[in-house]
Amino acid sequence: MTDKFEELSAPPDAIENGGIKVLRASVVDGAVSIALRRSFDDAATWGRLLADLARQAARVYALETEMPEEDAFARIRAGFERAGFEAESLDPDAPILN
Repeated sequence: MTDKFEELSAPPDAIENGGIKVLRASVVDGAVSIALRRSFDDAATWGRLLADLARQAARVYALETEMPEEDAFARIRAGFERAGFEAESLDPDAPILN
C-alpha cells in the first residue's frame, strides 16, 4: 500500500451527464473503509448494484491478471457465499445497472 491516498477518477458518463456518488470504498491498513448514501427508494436496488460491482471486478481481474473473467467471477461468488450471501443471484449475463 501507500501512505498517500490514491483516488479513482469519476466515470466519464457521470462527468458528462451528471450524477450522484452513492458509494466510496477504500482499503486502509488492509481493511475496507466505506461511505455510502441510501440513494434508492427500493433497498433491493443495492443488491443489483452489488451484483454489477462483482461483474465489473471480475472483468478488471481478467484485464489485469492471468485469471479468466469466469474464474474471477467464481471466486467473487465464493466470497459472497462465505460472507453468508446467496450468490446465485449474481447472474453474469444480466444487464449492467445504469
